[in-house]
Amino acid sequence: MDKFYKKSIGASLVLVYLVIVAGALVRMTGSGMGCPDWPKCFGYYIPPTEISELQFQENRQYESGQVIIVDEKLFVAAKDFTSSASFRESDWKPYTKHDYAIFNPVHTWIEYLNRLLGALAGLAVLLMTVYSFLSKTTVLKDKLLTFATLLLMGFQAWIGATVVYSVLNPIKITVHMLVALLIVGMLFTLYYRAQEKRSFAVSIPHWITATALFLTLVQIAMGTQVRQFVDEQVKGLGIEPVSQMLENAPSIIYIHRSFSIVVFALAVYLFVKLRHTELRKLGNIQLFVVSAEVATGILMYYVDFPFGTQTLHLVFAALLFGCYYLITLRAKAVTPTIS
Repeated sequence: MDKFYKKSIGASLVLVYLVIVAGALVRMTGSGMGCPDWPKCFGYYIPPTEISELQFQENRQYESGQVIIVDEKLFVAAKDFTSSASFRESDWKPYTKHDYAIFNPVHTWIEYLNRLLGALAGLAVLLMTVYSFLSKTTVLKDKLLTFATLLLMGFQAWIGATVVYSVLNPIKITVHMLVALLIVGMLFTLYYRAQEKRSFAVSIPHWITATALFLTLVQIAMGTQVRQFVDEQVKGLGIEPVSQMLENAPSIIYIHRSFSIVVFALAVYLFVKLRHTELRKLGNIQLFVVSAEVATGILMYYVDFPFGTQTLHLVFAALLFGCYYLITLRAKAVTPTIS
């Protein structure tokens, strides 16, 4: 059972990171409202592929909860029934969570993939929790942490629903991302503890790795707000190229850009400190990831957001957070001896 527990932690971590990748793809393609309801998608467990499936049809068997679009409004079947020759409002009830009623099959399936991966990640965390409680060697503290992670996954799903109902409120999107990283941190903690708490002596004060971790979180939070500003400007004002719009951008964009210099400097410092220790692989990885993060940021700022760079930028940020979290857990600070 211990073997299954350890494997379930790894599977949960991989799936949560895949959800983050899918979420970044949703953000990049503007697919956040691809499914206007939750947890189903237009009232289906498997979403439609053609607009005709969402248009009223006579003599069709509708099930309670199915959604159609009529006069650019969403209507939900109030019961199971077979439709007559014309649309009867008595068979339907208007969807009241919001007034967004646009069907784009590409957006719908990208959002559906995001939700599907989220469901799989939730299942993996559920299995992890079950295995932890069945394990005879897992301590109570870790069992409670697995259960807390499961509860947080449920909370994260609820936040995802509120994001849809709010028609992609930027603050809720930011909270959604930060909670995902909190889940990553909890899973890395469980992974570290399941590996017999292996730590390595390095001459790095913990406050430095903690600072790197904190700055990464701040960068991600500010980055979501920067992207929201860009989206709103392009959508509302049609400003092209994006670089011209950024010339009069709010200060948060320049703070976000300046912070990257500090994060990169910390990454170089950690690389130097870790290169002759047993954590050198993590040191190499974090330097590569932060370099890629800075590179995609430069491309977005100076080359008008090339396709895919936003997704990569966010994914690299999430990977960097994971690297710093593991380094913080495994680096046992010691004072170098003077010979």
